[in-house]
Amino acid sequence: MIEPSTAEEQPFGAFAPKPFVARIISRTRAAPDNFFGRKSAYALRSIGLRALEGAPVDIEALGAKMRLHPNGNICEKRVLFTPQYFDPIELEMLASRLRDGFTFIDVGANIGAYSLFVAARAGRSARVLAVEPQPDVFARLAYNIAQNPFGTVKAVACALADKPGELTLFIDPANRGESSVRILNSTTASPVKVPATTLLALVESEHYERIDAIKLDVEGAEDLILEPFLRDAPPSLWPGFIIIEDSRLRWQSDLAGLLKRSGYRLVRQTRMNMLFERDPT
Repeated sequence: MIEPSTAEEQPFGAFAPKPFVARIISRTRAAPDNFFGRKSAYALRSIGLRALEGAPVDIEALGAKMRLHPNGNICEKRVLFTPQYFDPIELEMLASRLRDGFTFIDVGANIGAYSLFVAARAGRSARVLAVEPQPDVFARLAYNIAQNPFGTVKAVACALADKPGELTLFIDPANRGESSVRILNSTTASPVKVPATTLLALVESEHYERIDAIKLDVEGAEDLILEPFLRDAPPSLWPGFIIIEDSRLRWQSDLAGLLKRSGYRLVRQTRMNMLFERDPT
């Protein structure tokens, strides 16, 4: 088994899938988006995961080269075996809004799936900011960005919250994508201290004049980020399009209501996310 902390020392291609795993990946990626297709793909995925024995895979997905560690991160498992099922509505709506000079902020970027998807399609004039606080996952994100020629993605190693400083992040070893600054129910979650800043401070430090779209997937802490931003940022900086994980049961306030009162419409609800668009003023 390859230690995740040392895998990024190897050049891309060192973990190309072996023939058996490559055949499984080919079949899972070709599975149709229906009940039987998904059932078949997930059964094959389980076989592929066992065959990998914890090793990463170097592969192309969502238009970008990535090194994916499917063991212990559901996001990477989905992107590796079934990218056709990876937030297809969200990505389609995001892609339909791309334009010259597109600006996108990916909060809770994980290994960069959304960021690299946008970068692969938005062109050289785009600006993509990928924000990820987990040290190990950030290393994977930075590695994936470096394997691609886009030149438009910047990774930032910090958490976003309602005030700057230092936060305790609870790491879920079973699924690193569910790590959060909110206390997790998992008995195996381990705390780690990470630097934090506000969304407004980050945007100002990066000299953004507008935000075309933002994605927030921070496991229930989305309200800690957006509420102070909408309160303190000038409306000219408010994002035009927002993809936000539906964490209404974990938010401490009515964030969806605040967005609607701030001029946003809920344009789509998916199984995992809420998609808001700001009405033209």
